[in-house]
Amino acid sequence: MLILLLVLVFLVSAYAGKLRRAKREGDAAGNGTRQETGQGGRETRQEGYEAETGQIPGQTSAREQAQEQTSTQEQTQTQTQEQAQEQAQEQAQEQAQEQAQTQTKGTIVLDAGHGGIDPGVSGSSGVAERELNLAIAEKLEALLCAEGYRVVQTRSTEAGLYDEGQTHKKAQDMQRRCAIIEKEQPLVTISIHQNSYPDSAVSGPQVFYYANSAQGERLASCIQSCMNRGLAVEDPKPHKGNESYYILKRSAGTAVIVECGFLTNPEEEAKLQDDAYQDQVAATIRDGILEYFGETPSEST
Repeated sequence: MLILLLVLVFLVSAYAGKLRRAKREGDAAGNGTRQETGQGGRETRQEGYEAETGQIPGQTSAREQAQEQTSTQEQTQTQTQEQAQEQAQEQAQEQAQEQAQTQTKGTIVLDAGHGGIDPGVSGSSGVAERELNLAIAEKLEALLCAEGYRVVQTRSTEAGLYDEGQTHKKAQDMQRRCAIIEKEQPLVTISIHQNSYPDSAVSGPQVFYYANSAQGERLASCIQSCMNRGLAVEDPKPHKGNESYYILKRSAGTAVIVECGFLTNPEEEAKLQDDAYQDQVAATIRDGILEYFGETPSEST
């Protein structure tokens, strides 16, 4: 009986040990399954993110790329707008400068007498009046422009104002000079000439005006006085009215003829060919014009 009892205890103990081993193996298998399942879940979530965004981790998303592109476009547009504004400002400044340059006190026509086939009078040295007239007119233009006036020259070369095939060249030349004056409607017209006289001792400038023009007389008086003083003329002449000179009779507005000197006087002929003396002549005519307008020469001139 005792032997049977011991065998029974042994069998129960062995069975219990077997149950414990089975339980441990089952727990180990469950842990492995949970670990695999957890990793698989992470992989599934990862695959789901990639499927949703179309992006691999670490790469820029399409939304971010679009935002960056939009930001770049906005910066480019801003820079373009700033450049356009700068260009507009520069253009406005240039236009303002151009307007300031074109806003003058008014127009003055300078008429360099003779030209082309018409040389005018000549001195003993052979110098032609047409050359001296143009040289002095150009100097006078520079001085008047510096004072704020717009200057129009009836001629700017040695050529006359006529067509080569024209029969009456001198008449056409004078008509075209008057046409320029008519078109420009200047404040005043100054016709530059050189004088001559049978007596070679006669010298000095003289200014002519249309006899029936009160304003012409006043302008001639101002220029004559300034030339007599400024050129230190030994035998000063008065300004003089005339009713026959074409440019005075036919030109519109106030006009005078300035005879700068006598080419028939050898000493004056030599001076009139001197560049410095031409500057003086131009300056005294300028002074007379400004006196007529009630102005004085600026310090810069």
